[in-house]
Amino acid sequence: MNVIEFDRWKPSADDPRKLEYDGQRPAAEVFEELKHRLEGQGYLPDEYFLLDDFWENGREIPKDAGVFCTTDYGGSEGVYLDAYLKWYDKGQEKGVTQKFFTGKTLGENGNDLDRMFLISSAITKAFHGDHAAYARYMKIGGVEDDTGGRVVHLSRQEEKVIIEALVEQRERQEQAMTQTEQLLRRMTGSITEYVNAVGMRPLRMTDYDKAVLAIQDGELEAFKKYAAKVPYQQEETLLVEAAGRPGAVGRKMTELLVRDRCNIDYAAYCNACKKAIDINDPEKVLFLMVRAQASVPQLEPSFFGEMASYAYLDHRFIAKEIIKRCGAEQIAAAPSRLLEQFAGDKDFRILSALVEKGISGGPNAWRILHMLTCQKQDCWIAEDMLKKRMWVDTNDYGALHACAQNDAVEVCKLLLDGGMNFDQYRQWTETRPCVGHEETLQALADHWTELKAAQEQGDQAPQQTGGMTLG
Repeated sequence: MNVIEFDRWKPSADDPRKLEYDGQRPAAEVFEELKHRLEGQGYLPDEYFLLDDFWENGREIPKDAGVFCTTDYGGSEGVYLDAYLKWYDKGQEKGVTQKFFTGKTLGENGNDLDRMFLISSAITKAFHGDHAAYARYMKIGGVEDDTGGRVVHLSRQEEKVIIEALVEQRERQEQAMTQTEQLLRRMTGSITEYVNAVGMRPLRMTDYDKAVLAIQDGELEAFKKYAAKVPYQQEETLLVEAAGRPGAVGRKMTELLVRDRCNIDYAAYCNACKKAIDINDPEKVLFLMVRAQASVPQLEPSFFGEMASYAYLDHRFIAKEIIKRCGAEQIAAAPSRLLEQFAGDKDFRILSALVEKGISGGPNAWRILHMLTCQKQDCWIAEDMLKKRMWVDTNDYGALHACAQNDAVEVCKLLLDGGMNFDQYRQWTETRPCVGHEETLQALADHWTELKAAQEQGDQAPQQTGGMTLG
């Protein structure tokens, strides 16, 4: 397989046959591409494999950075693999070493240590290439959950014999397909390359199967060849597979499948977007967002908000990027839980963007206001939100009650100014007493009296925030 690059390259404007430097790749994108490759080879550590927090939110890998791995037993249990990036910071005039990612396996015997060193070797080859011509290594024997496997060295002839046996096994034993493909990738670089180069026993696979293998191997030219032959009914399934393929190759494959399509099934398109989010590829996600209205005839109004809400769970940077690029109509149709999610973070900038674009608090308004008023220092956020756009139902006395229980007097006053009826609220609280907050209730009662007096005299009441409605 090709080496995973840290740099971006693009065709030269002067000579399209040549490539020119186009900046650095985001660390998260590089990590996901590596993870995809290791998973395809059966080389992911069994406990976890995680990117360091330092590289989140689109942070790019420094120019001319190098990568190295360390492998050792942990202080308590298991074997750990840590990868680091090292580069020279010209601004600070010193070398910098920063952790890149960490992997852990639960086993802690000698065989587990050997396997983690092989994974470390696979990582090093992924970034630096396989410069030698020696036979590769592989783990054989045992079942999937057996951590006591053996590592054996294979001669060229032995490797050839096993590869042929694995190809035949793949034909006859579909249930063993995944493990077979992992071994083939580990030993040959990619199944696609093996099939094209050896071809001694052509695999009985459909064009769809070959296109999927090309996606997994990152073979763009092979993908173009087979994807063009895939039956129309399987194109959407293939789109989901391509969307989950990290890196620039995965983006190109996805673009090829979406381009010129105007009738993609809504559910399939949502699954493709979620796959792109799962691999932390904001560029691919935003491309799919832009193409959505042209490619999906039955696009739900809440689509963009649903995708932002899904991205929030593990990739908030992507969620924020989606929100920034959404129009008022798209945000107004978003699920109210999106507002609740960012209220939990007290993210004023995103909350402001959501509210200004018309998102509704919906049935979650009381929880949103509770989160924004449970700590006194955050009440100003709730006040600002109410002044900017009305996203609370005037009959949602649960929202007023949540603020009263947090003694957020000014927020409560804004709700009354916006149209809530304090007399009806007091009737509502007969079965929901607000014990211990008598001073707050008295302040609201006094404010309510002033409001009614001003209305009776025909004077303008305190500054209105408008009728609060849902949506």
